Amino acid sequence: MTLSPITAYIDACRAIADRVEAQRELIHQTAELFTKSILAGRMVHLFGSGHSRILVEEMWPRYGSFPGFNPIVELSLTFHHPVVGPNGQRQAMFLENVSGLAERILRNFDFSTEDSALVVSSSGCNVVPIEMAQGFQRRGIKVAAIVSQKHADVTPSKHPAGVKLQDCADIVLDTGAPAGDAMVHVEGLDTPVAPGSTVGGCMLINCIKAEVAAHLTQAGHPPRVLSGAAVVGAPRAAQLFEDAYDEHARRLARLYERIGEPAGENS
Repeated sequence: MTLSPITAYIDACRAIADRVEAQRELIHQTAELFTKSILAGRMVHLFGSGHSRILVEEMWPRYGSFPGFNPIVELSLTFHHPVVGPNGQRQAMFLENVSGLAERILRNFDFSTEDSALVVSSSGCNVVPIEMAQGFQRRGIKVAAIVSQKHADVTPSKHPAGVKLQDCADIVLDTGAPAGDAMVHVEGLDTPVAPGSTVGGCMLINCIKAEVAAHLTQAGHPPRVLSGAAVVGAPRAAQLFEDAYDEHARRLARLYERIGEPAGENS
């Protein structure tokens, strides 16, 4: 019996949830790494090109999220809404494979070895995310990566050295999505539809986020969580927003303090 497209997709998502749950230990390790950075007054740097930007924004800032994360989002690599013409998808897909762009992005920040990073790429094979991870590691920053392992395994690297993102990370997490990402086969259509990497990726992001919140609270530093007025009341919601954004600004300021000074980029 052929499954309906809806049932097929939901079943595939259940398999993704199982794959995420099987990575509990890696999620714990990632949360511990990120917690150390936040408790040190530093930040967890987040990067994703293309649609991986979705996971960067899922981590911070949105309801149920808290400061300690630095979303590095390049519009030239992620602004897909025009699709064609100026700022179109063709240009974005070209730019995410330009060697050297990652280093120009990283040049903007005064990093510390107390920082940590999360780099997201479903294929793990595009140049800019790979070189971002390499750049973080050269600066002594530990890197967690989110990839779709089945997709990454069968996709050739576009990096000149042939490396993939998973080769340049200290921790590798798997979204559980299949090769090609799309998960539903429709009768009479020879190409599958309905991708799954965002489902698995968002589950990973929020598992990590929840674990970090628990670690921070247990350490006596409960995070300032962006919370809806429907949950905490309008006055407290407004105060939490102000407090969270102020904390983000203070943390971010440290990333610009010594730009251009000797050894400032590698401290």
